[in-house]
Amino acid sequence: MNQENQVTGATIWLTGLPSAGKTTIAYELATRLREEGHRVEVLDGDEIRTFLTAGLGFSREDRHTNVQRIGFLADLLSRNGVKTLVPVIAPYADSREAVRKRHQASGAAYLEVHVATPVEVCSERDVKGLYAKQAAGEISGLTGVDDPYEAPESPDLRIESHTQSVQESAAALYALLAERGLA
Repeated sequence: MNQENQVTGATIWLTGLPSAGKTTIAYELATRLREEGHRVEVLDGDEIRTFLTAGLGFSREDRHTNVQRIGFLADLLSRNGVKTLVPVIAPYADSREAVRKRHQASGAAYLEVHVATPVEVCSERDVKGLYAKQAAGEISGLTGVDDPYEAPESPDLRIESHTQSVQESAAALYALLAERGLA
């Protein structure tokens, strides 16, 4: 691997439903990239909501603001040589497109990855218990259930995490990065 690739930043946005596998795949890929000497950050949606966007709710406007703030941070990191993995639902196509355009304007590489796990599988995984809470009437506005999720029409990569292992999913994403000269 040449030294230039080690300092080439990029934003890799993993979008998908809650419990689709976005964060798990991001951390698996981050480990591999770090082992190869890349500078890597994972902007986990839950951590971001705790520390950077606390106070925002889950209205369409607040979700858009959340995605734009994360997109700004991802662009900043990417422009400074960091592979920035962003496992964030980002349910609205226009919000994701605004982030893509920010990256295009700054010259930072941006890849959109759809972790296309069916809602039935996500509900079975239910990593955070959100689907159970929604079914029990304890919460509303769950993306993909009683709140919209606009799946990407033409992502750079579509991963069907329910048909392959975490390692296979991360390897497919790594292959895309390599193909684009980013790994």
